[in-house]
Amino acid sequence: MKVLARCVLQGTTRAFYWRRGETSKELVSRSATALLCGLRSKSSLPDVREQTLIAVKPDGVHRRLVGQIMQRFEQRGFKLVGLKMLQVSEDLLAQHYCHLRTKPFYPSLQDYMTSGPVVAMVWEGHNVIQTSRIMVGHTNPAEAQAGTVRGDFSIHVSRNVVHASDSREGAEREIQLWFQGKELLNWESCDQTFTCEP
Repeated sequence: MKVLARCVLQGTTRAFYWRRGETSKELVSRSATALLCGLRSKSSLPDVREQTLIAVKPDGVHRRLVGQIMQRFEQRGFKLVGLKMLQVSEDLLAQHYCHLRTKPFYPSLQDYMTSGPVVAMVWEGHNVIQTSRIMVGHTNPAEAQAGTVRGDFSIHVSRNVVHASDSREGAEREIQLWFQGKELLNWESCDQTFTCEP
C-alpha cells in the first residue's frame, strides 16, 4: 500500500479512487494492473531494440515444432515483432547463404531449405542475438546440449530444425532479406519493466 501511495504522490500514475465497497486488496490489484500497463512510457529502462532472425526450417515445420520453438522465446521474455510462413525461393537462399554457395554441400542445402515451408520470425529484446544462439544450440546436434532447441529436437547436422542469426551485423542483413520494413511491428509490451533491469 505504501508503494502505491508513493507512486500516486509522485504523479507517476493516474489518480486512483476508492470505489464504494472495494476492499484494499481489490484496490491494490486494480492499481498494480494499471501500473503494469500504463507506466512503460515513463520507464528509465535502456533501449532494448536489438533484434534477431529465427527461422524454423522445413524439418521443424514438417514435425510441427513451430509452437514449441516460439514458446521458448516467449517464455524467455523476448518480444515477437515479425512472423511469416513462406516457401523460400532459390534467390533468397542464395543471398542468405552467400558465404556457403561455393561449398560442395550447397546444392543439398538448397534442396533441403526448399523442400517445404519455413517460418521466419524476428524477436526483440536485451542481448537477444547471443541469448538466442545459446537457446538454439550448436549447429551439429550431436554437440548441442540438452535443453537447447537442437539438443532436444534434432539428430543430424543436415536437419537441424532452426536458424538463428550469429551477430548484430548478420541479424540486420538477414532481417532485411526476409522481411520488408512494414512487416515488422513496433509495439510496447506491458511486461517490459519485468524482463529488463533498469
